[in-house]
Amino acid sequence: MKMHTSFKIGGPADFFVKLKNIEQLKKVKIYASENSIPFTIIGNGSNLLVKDNGIRGIVAKLDFDLLEIDEDTGVVKASGDYPVSKLARKCAGKGLSKMEFLAGIPGTVGGAVRMNAGAFGGEIKDILVKTTYLDENLDVKEFSNEEQDLSYRHSIFCGLPKLIILEAEFQLEKDSEENVNTRIDEMMKTRIEKQPINYPSAGSTFKRLPDKATAALIDQCGLKGYRVGDAEVSTKHAGFIINTGNATAKDVLTLIEIVKTKVYERFNERIELEVVIMGDE
Repeated sequence: MKMHTSFKIGGPADFFVKLKNIEQLKKVKIYASENSIPFTIIGNGSNLLVKDNGIRGIVAKLDFDLLEIDEDTGVVKASGDYPVSKLARKCAGKGLSKMEFLAGIPGTVGGAVRMNAGAFGGEIKDILVKTTYLDENLDVKEFSNEEQDLSYRHSIFCGLPKLIILEAEFQLEKDSEENVNTRIDEMMKTRIEKQPINYPSAGSTFKRLPDKATAALIDQCGLKGYRVGDAEVSTKHAGFIINTGNATAKDVLTLIEIVKTKVYERFNERIELEVVIMGDE
């Protein structure tokens, strides 16, 4: 699984499959159910830490690669597996704005919707119209924006892991291609300056606190550069744990617990993970 996560960490899946359409997805789901095989679906693996013994059963990844952009109305439809950074650039090329904040985020549309991804003051909930999903009975259904309980790094899908996001529809606004690309370039420059994007990671490791910057608390604990094996609290941004070489999931999990303990001991604050942990010990 280290080949399928941005952390470059994780043991083997028993079976790994890419699915080209809904029919293939349904067939694999039925096969797994009939044979009592665990079934796990992932996106780009950009917010994921897979444990060192990997994942049992079937791990599936959608590979639909579908995109529709209506330049006149600003309506954009993308399959759940579509990379959001690529999507932001595609929309910029059509002179459509409000998706700039997604540029540089290495996740997919499905992952961004599930976690209500956000950056630079923008969030998925600001532009999402509806989400099409496959339910446990293999029926295709929709949630409107209002039905998805979108809040900070949360949606209704977080509590319903068996629902599979197939497609999302967004409403964007017209602007000039030059203006949109300029804003994207400025955001990308800030990312490069402030985030350790040259190392494998799963993005921001911890959720922000309601009234405090979690990274600042970690920094004040003197934890920048603290390491367990090849896992390190980034010296560039304390909110990121990075893989400096051949870090294991155990290294990262040990470091996470150290960080959480130190922050609690000093500030009496319990910080929560933004990264999703998956797999067997």
